[in-house]
Amino acid sequence: MAIKENLERIRQNIEKACLRVKRDPCQVQIAAVCKDQGVTKIRQVYDLGVRLLGENKAQEAENHMHQLADTDIVWHFIGKLQKNKINKLLSTFHLIESVDGVKSLEHIHKRVDKPVELFIEINIGEEKNKSGFTIEGLKKALPYLANLNKIVVTGLMSIPPYFEDTEKVRPYFSRLRELKDEINQMAIANLKISHLSIGMSHDYEVAVEEGATIVRIGTALFGKRNG
Repeated sequence: MAIKENLERIRQNIEKACLRVKRDPCQVQIAAVCKDQGVTKIRQVYDLGVRLLGENKAQEAENHMHQLADTDIVWHFIGKLQKNKINKLLSTFHLIESVDGVKSLEHIHKRVDKPVELFIEINIGEEKNKSGFTIEGLKKALPYLANLNKIVVTGLMSIPPYFEDTEKVRPYFSRLRELKDEINQMAIANLKISHLSIGMSHDYEVAVEEGATIVRIGTALFGKRNG
């Protein structure tokens, strides 16, 4: 089947990318992006050993979760956050990767009883059509975020500008890795960045070389979307 072959190719490419920069391939997880995919294909990916799934749409994710309730899938939300959906997302997903601003962080902080792990989305290219903190915006917000003791930021997520030549995206991934190191050097109690969720179907090898711990892959794994 195509999915099995695709997954094997992706795993081999990740391993080669890790070898090029002397990383352990075990440090990199594949998040299968399930947007517009049927449950049969998702279960096939699960049966091939993928345990981390990324969902863009809350309603579609709910359907997937219901039909795959017998599995030990780890569900990450990677879509655009809507304030009226955050409560539901917190109760159904293991982790939200796409927390895109101070208001979203405040909303989460007010509604959880115990500390919750999450990733912050960075608009690394400062593109108007994408959500997320700019680097400078996040830096300015850090002293305030340090007081939100019921959020625990363990990762940065980003979608950089698209380039056909994937080498052109490398500086964006590199800058995110530097940002991760800068934040960790500040030793803020509730911001301990261990994950970089960067890289998608066309550029994941470069992302791995630049420190990705999660690569979010849809098309290269499942083939072209149905919708």
